[in-house]
Amino acid sequence: MLRLRRPRPLRLRLSKHMGLFNKKTTKEEEPKVVAEKAIEVKEEAKAVKAVKPVKSAKAVTDKSSVKVSVYGVLIAPLLTEKTASGEANNQYAFAIDAKATKNEVKKAVESRYGLKPVSVNVSNVRGKFVRFGQQFGKRKNWKKAIVTLPKGKSINVYEGIK
Repeated sequence: MLRLRRPRPLRLRLSKHMGLFNKKTTKEEEPKVVAEKAIEVKEEAKAVKAVKPVKSAKAVTDKSSVKVSVYGVLIAPLLTEKTASGEANNQYAFAIDAKATKNEVKKAVESRYGLKPVSVNVSNVRGKFVRFGQQFGKRKNWKKAIVTLPKGKSINVYEGIK
C-alpha cells in the first residue's frame, strides 16, 4: 500500500513566513523608499542603454550552415503489432530522447536513413506503476515519435533481428 505523508498543521507551515506580516511601517517612510528605488531603476536603465553591445558582421551566422548533432535522438524503433500495421501507411514509430523536438527527429531520420519525412508526430508516454514484491516503483517516462514517409519509400527497421 502506498503511504502518503500527512500534511503538517497550517500554523506550523506558515510560522516561518509570519515575519513578513509582523513588520510595521510608518506612512512617512514608504514614499521615501519608493522614490529612492525609482531613481535607482532609472539610473540602471540608462547605464544598460549606454553599454549596448554592437553586432559585428562576423558574429551573425547563417542558420543553415550550423550543423545539428542528431546523435542519441533516435533510441530504437518500436516493433509492435500496432506499428507493424502502420507501416502499410508509411508510418514508423521510434522511441526517442525525452528532450528531442520534432525538427531534431526529422533531421535524425534524414541523416540516418537518407529519407526526408513528410510529418513527425511526437507524444509523451507515462511510465507504468509497478510492484516488486512489497515494494512499489515506477518505470521511466519516455517519448515516442511516429514518422510518416513519402509514398513509395520505406525503411528496413528489422535489420539485425532474428
